[in-house]
Amino acid sequence: MTTLVLCVDRANDIGRKTGLLTPVVGWEAVRSLVTDVGLSDPEDSSVNCLLAALRTTRELRDEREDAEIAVISGTSDSAVGADRAVARQLDDLAEQFDVESAVVVIDSAEDERLVPVVESRFRVDAVDRVVVRQAHDIESTYYLLKQFLGDEELRSTVLVPLGVGLLLVPLLLVQFSPEVAMAGLAALMGAVLLYKGLAIDEFLSDARDQIRDALYSGQVSVVTYAVAAGLAIVGLFLGALAIRSPGVGGGEEVLVPSLLFVYHSAPWMALAALTASAGRLLDELIGSERVSTSYMNLPFGVVAIGLVVRGFAGFLLERQGELANLELLGRLALTPVQRLAMFIVAGVVVSVVGVRVSASVSDETLEDVVDTPRENES
Repeated sequence: MTTLVLCVDRANDIGRKTGLLTPVVGWEAVRSLVTDVGLSDPEDSSVNCLLAALRTTRELRDEREDAEIAVISGTSDSAVGADRAVARQLDDLAEQFDVESAVVVIDSAEDERLVPVVESRFRVDAVDRVVVRQAHDIESTYYLLKQFLGDEELRSTVLVPLGVGLLLVPLLLVQFSPEVAMAGLAALMGAVLLYKGLAIDEFLSDARDQIRDALYSGQVSVVTYAVAAGLAIVGLFLGALAIRSPGVGGGEEVLVPSLLFVYHSAPWMALAALTASAGRLLDELIGSERVSTSYMNLPFGVVAIGLVVRGFAGFLLERQGELANLELLGRLALTPVQRLAMFIVAGVVVSVVGVRVSASVSDETLEDVVDTPRENES
């Protein structure tokens, strides 16, 4: 049983500089190869790699192991061709020696890609990467940059926004003050980071496919989503009109206008969510025999949330004097606390009704599922 010490050279620097064919096998042959490579190019890191392989072989022999050294390289200009050449040389070594395990010695990240090829032929016990001390930081930085620039997704995510930002800097400085220019640039970079960090691009891509599939399949939710979008726009518009009304807020006051916006837009936003969820529920009822309880709960949930939000906004506005007291049947005027309690109770009641309805539908569905096998058996 032999432990094979392999010095791997994927780029074929050794063969190109010495004119020798690989594999080169044997202690004396590799020692002679070190001299040839060193005389050809004293600054080549392959010299260090060969010396490290010789040292590893000597250490194994000192431990009374049957160790043999070999140098293999990729003899092709293409990456695939080089890897296949290395694989053929490994097969030749496997026929020549009864290899029990292998120790791989490399001097670069590119050579490290051949480790899986070696593992496909031999059991690899160790991988020794040789890096010249003076070039350690430079080489690590070089390969990190090379890997970064080779990744298309990273380039489009980092380099493109960075380039656009640098191009915009002189344009913004010409038109605006440095403070405004830097603020605009920071906002742009922040928007790009949020766009990628929140995976908005993937969401938009999936949404486009979902909309196309929904249009072709004739789902009811397509129409209800369009109606919901219109209702949401109406709610935002009415909320904005409430803020722009004469006598609202003023100066640096923000709380009252914000509450007015929420108070006037909340019913429309809740109605938009109710319409969208109703469309999704209809799709489930049409396309499936069983309806998930989440789809049954959703319409009741959005109505309950809308009631609670409007109740709290109305309570605060009424305490501020922006709203008149709510009257029931035109006679009984409610205090702000009674008004808030009424909306909260209404929201809780709607939510409980939704839970009961979804539970009853789930029980009926479960009974149908249990009864179906019995009918088939009978």
